[in-house]
This record gives sequence, C-alpha cells and structure tokens, in this order.
Amino acid sequence: MSAVGTTVFERQAPDARAVAHSLEQTRSAVFWSEDVPARLRPHRPSLRGSATADLVVVGGGYCGLWTALLAKERDPGRRVVLIEGHRVGWAASGRNGGFCEASLTHGDENGERRWPEEMPQLRRLGMENLDAIEAAEERYGVDFQFERTGQLAVAVEPHQVAWLEEAATDAHHETVLLDREAVQAAVHSPTYLAGLWEQRTCGMVHPALMAAELARAAEERGVEIFERTRATGIESEADGDVTVLTDAGSIRAAHVALATNVFPSLLRRNRLMTVPVYDYVLMTEPLSAEQRAAIGWRDRQGISDMANQFHYYRLTQDDRLLFGGYDAIYHYGGRVDPRYEHRPEVWERLASHVLTTFPQLEGARFSHRWAGAIDTSTQFTSFFGHARARRVAYAAGFTGLGVASARFAAEVMLDLLGGTLTERTQLEMVRRKPLPFPPEPFAAAGINATRWSLDRADRTEGRRNLLLRTLDAVGLGFDS
Repeated sequence: MSAVGTTVFERQAPDARAVAHSLEQTRSAVFWSEDVPARLRPHRPSLRGSATADLVVVGGGYCGLWTALLAKERDPGRRVVLIEGHRVGWAASGRNGGFCEASLTHGDENGERRWPEEMPQLRRLGMENLDAIEAAEERYGVDFQFERTGQLAVAVEPHQVAWLEEAATDAHHETVLLDREAVQAAVHSPTYLAGLWEQRTCGMVHPALMAAELARAAEERGVEIFERTRATGIESEADGDVTVLTDAGSIRAAHVALATNVFPSLLRRNRLMTVPVYDYVLMTEPLSAEQRAAIGWRDRQGISDMANQFHYYRLTQDDRLLFGGYDAIYHYGGRVDPRYEHRPEVWERLASHVLTTFPQLEGARFSHRWAGAIDTSTQFTSFFGHARARRVAYAAGFTGLGVASARFAAEVMLDLLGGTLTERTQLEMVRRKPLPFPPEPFAAAGINATRWSLDRADRTEGRRNLLLRTLDAVGLGFDS
C-alpha cells in the first residue's frame, strides 16, 4: 500500500494566528447579493389564486431565466410566467464563483470519456454558447460585468505538471503552457510549479448581477415573474395542458419547463438523479494597491488548481479575492438545509489555503463567507428530458458548471417542448440519461467513500485506488 503523504497546503501551512486574524471580521453573507443595486432587486409579488399561461418556467436561477427570456425571443406573443420559491438568483445562481466556462461537459476529459464522437461538435456549441452570453450584454442592454479573461489551471504538486503538459498537447483552443518561472511571473504564488492558460474558453461574471439583469431583460420583454411562489406538484389535464400547483394557487399552461436545479424535481422519476453537495467560499476586503502588486495577476484570469479536491479563485472588479472549493460536503439524506451552510472548520481551512497560496497577503481580512448547494449528477454534467407527452421539459445536474451551460440547457428545453429535431436534441449527450444515485444509506456511503478516495489520491501523487479505478471503468469516475 502506498504511503499517504501531505499536500502543499500542509507542508507550507501559515501560522494559525494569521489565519485567525484573517477571519476576525468575517460575517455570514453572500457578497454578490449585497453588491447588486437595489433597483435591480425589486420585491416581486407572489402568485395568488389560479392563472393561465402558454409556458410556465419553474425556477428563477440562470436556467429558468434564460428559458423565459429565450422563449419570448422565439415567440414574443407567448405568455410566459416564471415562478420562484424564494427570490430570483438567491441560490446557486447568486452564490457561485462567476466562472462562465465554454465547456458543456464539465471539461474535455469528462466529455471524451462519455461522448467521444460528439466532442468536436460539443466544443463548437460550447464556444458559440459562451460567445452568445458575452454578446448578450449589448443585445439586451445589460451588464453582467463579463470579462473574457480565460482560465489558468495551475500545478501545485510535482505530479500535476505532467497532467498540464498532457492537457496542453490535447488542447483544442488557444492555450499557453507556462513553466514555473512563467507562471509565477503571471501570478506570484510560491506554490505554482506550472500553469496552462486557456485564453478564450472562460469569462468572469458577477453572478448575482447576471441573474438580476437576466430577470430585468425578461420582464422588459413581457415575462411575468412571481417570487416566493413555491411549486408543490404538477398535474396533467384531460386536454393535454399541464397545471403547476403552488403553495398558494396554480397555473395552467400548454408547456412547463422545470429549472429547479438542486431542489427536488416535480417529476418523481428524477428524484434520485441529483444530490446536493455543499461548496464553501470566502471573499476578502478589497485588496490594496500594494497587495495587488505583490500577487501580480495582471490578466485577471480565473484560477483553479489541478487537485481532485481543487480550489477556484478570481478577482472581482473592485479587487476583492474570492476563494472557494476544496471541501465538497454531502449530508446524509440529500437535503438542502440552511444549517449545512455553517462550517467554521471549512472556512478556517480555506483561509489557511489562501495564505499558503499567497503568503504576501498575510494581514488581509475576509469580509464575507457563504456556502451553497451544487446539483450533482453521476455524469458530472447536465442531463435533459421531457415528460407528459412533451408538455414538460427539464434540465438539471450541472455539477458546478452551470453558469454558462444553463443557457444551452434553456435552448435544449425549448427545443424539446417545440417537438422538432434540432442539432441540440439529436446529441447523444442530450438524449442519454445518467444513472440515478442509490437511496440511503448507500448514497452517503458511496459519495463519502469516493470523496475520501479522491483526497487520498491527492496525497499519493495522483494514484487512484480500487474504488476510483472501478468507477472510471463503469463510466462514473470523476477528476477535476
């Protein structure tokens, strides 16, 4: 059996007093939501009583908002109603890191493993989708704070350097392979051994602002949005219409698009298709000019490391540092519960990892900490389908990469509801469903054993144990 080693974050751990100091003034709040102007976060009414529509969209995150907006573009005369159980963009769409990536398959490696023959097409569609999001700011007169920075993958352990070199050889878009000297010249971190900069496949956005602006654009085109309106069920009518039941009324419509993300599907068949995995984030106060100079980072790329348990981080427009990832926590029973968002030991670990990555930021303070649930599927990327004689369409399972792919998913759902074959609906990636997760207690045992194994691989030069090799062999393997 291989000896279990340490990671750079243990070998170069900062002083515990520096970590404690960095967290002294941190409060539990989502920075992105607080940073959206009040005029873009109006309190919308709840639905009361019964209503009718041509299309009902369930869910006010990116996927639902894009679906409503694009539906109006396809048919401006269509009555489109969107209902949201809380407030627009309050869940994953307002809490993520803002990495808007072209990949529709959670990276090329995951896609090549599952849909190798379609990957050239999926890469093209992914870039077209990202280009459309960038162009949306001008098209709709909105501001997502979109920056086409690209993304920098960094090796922080010796064995990860070879992974980067292999990825550079297989790259299909503009990439720059950086050796140790070059990567540290780009971003000053003593942990970096090499880097791969994908220059065009990723943009940075302001997550909550993107949701708010999509809602504004949709309403300007006639979409009706009801907040604090929780969908509780779905019923088929004798004439083929579908009625969405809510906690205070109902909406009857010709078509329904389900964009409920991590929350339980209104279709029983999909209840085991996703599980919620909690992700945790820290945000610093704005960095001073001296601190910015100390870390470099002139090109403002989104950054992630190559570990299985990876970190992701980026700069905001006012030069705050967002740092998240590493711990991905599944709770027994697969529930979404606000109590799971409070984990002081995780934030201490993240703060320690920030100071290992950028020791020159010692003395900086974190202003915000928060968490959110990711809708994870067994294929680690979104899946699609329809029900009730094509009156209902759904998309879910984005597994943390939904900022951009939610727009693609919206197009797929509208195609499915339209009932005509399109390039998107003919994709095997769209037609194939992932395996469901097993019920408890098997789900918790399997997920937590996999997470333990991924952590062990990070400590044994990337070597995957029997469990991970078995999952790879049956198409359920995952690495970052």
